[in-house]
Amino acid sequence: MKHRQVEAFHALIISGSTVRAAEIMGITQPAVSRLIAELEHSVRFPLFDRVRGRLVPTPEARLFFREVEESFRGMDRLRAAAAGIRDYGEGTLRIGGLAAGSVALIPSAIRLFRESHPKIRITFHVKSSADIRNGIVDGQYDIGLAADEIDKAGVDTQTFASSPGVVAMPMDHPLASKETIKPEHLSDLPLLGLVPEDRARQRLDTLLAQHNVVPDYIVETPNSATICALAESGNAVGLINPMVIDSAHPNRVAFRPFRPSVIFRSLLIFPVEKQKSKLVREFTKTLMALR
Repeated sequence: MKHRQVEAFHALIISGSTVRAAEIMGITQPAVSRLIAELEHSVRFPLFDRVRGRLVPTPEARLFFREVEESFRGMDRLRAAAAGIRDYGEGTLRIGGLAAGSVALIPSAIRLFRESHPKIRITFHVKSSADIRNGIVDGQYDIGLAADEIDKAGVDTQTFASSPGVVAMPMDHPLASKETIKPEHLSDLPLLGLVPEDRARQRLDTLLAQHNVVPDYIVETPNSATICALAESGNAVGLINPMVIDSAHPNRVAFRPFRPSVIFRSLLIFPVEKQKSKLVREFTKTLMALR
């Protein structure tokens, strides 16, 4: 059984005549008849009966046609997939993002990206930076946004942002009256802190130690957005990644710059030694424009 024979059978069923089938396939009428005869020889049952000058499909042919239709639908899906790959690189985009970038930045990038790529299917997972890095290595993600503490072995990286942290606090907190927060201002205050393995947390602790300030962390969390939420409903303050400022309630949380600066660094990460698809390149461009 050859594909051209099955194609002739499909064309003859949907058109009802060898003349129309020949037109659909761009071949002669005798060529269609020959292909049908060859297919009947291959399947070893009759496909058409001639009734009053017309070719009528046999019951066996109708059963066979169901399977042929399914295979043709599969071919249509393959053609659509090929068109998607040709036009967009791949038909799906898999993104992993750290929590700070997942509050507003990445959703905004996805929204803008989909305006020009509405048919692309996107998966987006919010994970720890280490999990995002591992997902890139394992082929789970096409692009990731992670903090700079990741193990960079086995991935390609591109610097995304280096931003000075800000201190989040309740609107009525005494520190809200200050234009800039300094290390000595945090002495003897309840603090909301990122987890000890976070690089920005480590930079803050080093700076506080240099100013003889012993931090009193009452809550530790991996997420700057969580620090914002806790600051909104309590009396503690915490240093956060400025990426999450837009997620906070503007009338409940105040933000003040911290000096000397504590830098939050983030990276875009990609599978190593793999050419980036058009989708990945365009989404990267969208992300970079929103920094």
